[in-house]
This record gives sequence, structure tokens and C-alpha cells, in this order.
Amino acid sequence: MTQIFPEVMFTLFGIPIRDTVVSTWLMMAIIILCAVVINKRQPVLLEMLVDFLADTFTNVMGISAEPYLPLLGSLAIFIAFANIIGVVPGITSPTKDINTPLALALVVFFSVHYFGIRQKGLRRYLKDLASPIFLLPLEVIGQLSRTLSLTLRLFGNVISGEMIVAIIFALVPLLFPLPMAGLGIFTGLLQAYIFTVIASTYIGAAVESTTTTTEINASTEFDQN
Repeated sequence: MTQIFPEVMFTLFGIPIRDTVVSTWLMMAIIILCAVVINKRQPVLLEMLVDFLADTFTNVMGISAEPYLPLLGSLAIFIAFANIIGVVPGITSPTKDINTPLALALVVFFSVHYFGIRQKGLRRYLKDLASPIFLLPLEVIGQLSRTLSLTLRLFGNVISGEMIVAIIFALVPLLFPLPMAGLGIFTGLLQAYIFTVIASTYIGAAVESTTTTTEINASTEFDQN
């Protein structure tokens, strides 16, 4: 079962480099290469992917997701590749190292506050964050707990899948590989969807009130004209 967990492959300037880090570098190179090749040969496929992601996140957030699409789209593609690349023999899924889900959850955490402050301004955002002010400690706890939840949800699902795969493969090695590889791909895509939908929900909640106010003002000005 030791192959389930990340292992140090070599050291770089005294820093231990795990197999999950090497897999991340390889995966990023594959994503960039695929994007370049598809953009040259079938650019329509990229447009379809962007439209699909934009429509999905817009439906979840209830507002236009275009300003947040670079972040949410990148998260969706990265996590999807990170989850399913583990089905390739000899390559380790980056998300089975808890540092990767934690880093992704921290990106979401800081992005939520960044977009909220950019949309509302610092003063109004802090006011909306905890009103009345004595609820601020509870809000801080809630913000940290949902970041931890994002981390553990992604990590737990990936590592449990790896363990189930290892156990079943030990029991039925001949009949196992293809069905479980398909299940692993489906589960990986599903976890990527869940993670990014939750992230889009958090961002939508952070910018919601200002967006609604802006839309009302715009509608009022239109009616007056």
C-alpha cells in the first residue's frame, strides 16, 4: 500500500521533490501542449469548452461568470487533469498529496476576498462580511472551516479512490484495470466539477449584493430614459 502515498523521488537544492510534484510538472506541460495543438488545429473545441464552463458557472452563480472564468476555468481543467492522470501507469495523481488540495483551497480562499473587495471596496466588503460586527469571529471561523472542507473533500475522495483501486487490483488483477480506470476518470471529473462549483458559489456570494445593486440601478436609469 505504500505506493498509494507520495514518495520523495529526488532532492533539488536540498528540497525533497515528491512524485506528485513531478506529476504536476508533467501534467502542466501536457495541458499547455494540448491547448497549443487544439488552438491551431481545432480552435472551435476550445471555444466550446470556454462556452460550456461560462454557462455552467453563470447558472451556479446567478450572475455573469466571465470576469471569474480565467480562475474557475483554470481550476476546473487543472483539477480534472490532476485527478485522472493517475490512471496512466507510472504517473501519480497530484491531488493525492494533501499539499495540492490545500494550495487549491487557499487559492479559492484568497480569490473570494479579492473579488469581493474589488467589487464592493474594502470598507463595504468588511461591513457585509460581518454585520453586526460581533459576528466577525464566527465569520472568520466559517471562512477557515470551508477552506479546510474544500481541502479534505478533494483529498479524501482522491486518496480513498486510490486505496480502493489498490485493494481491488490485489484481489482481481486480471479483470480489474479497464472498468476501474473508467470509474477513476468519471470520479476525477466529478470531483473537479464539485470543487469548482463550490468555488464559484463562494465567489458569487462575495460579490452578489453589489452586483444586484448595480443591476437595479442600471434598470432604473433605463426606465427613466
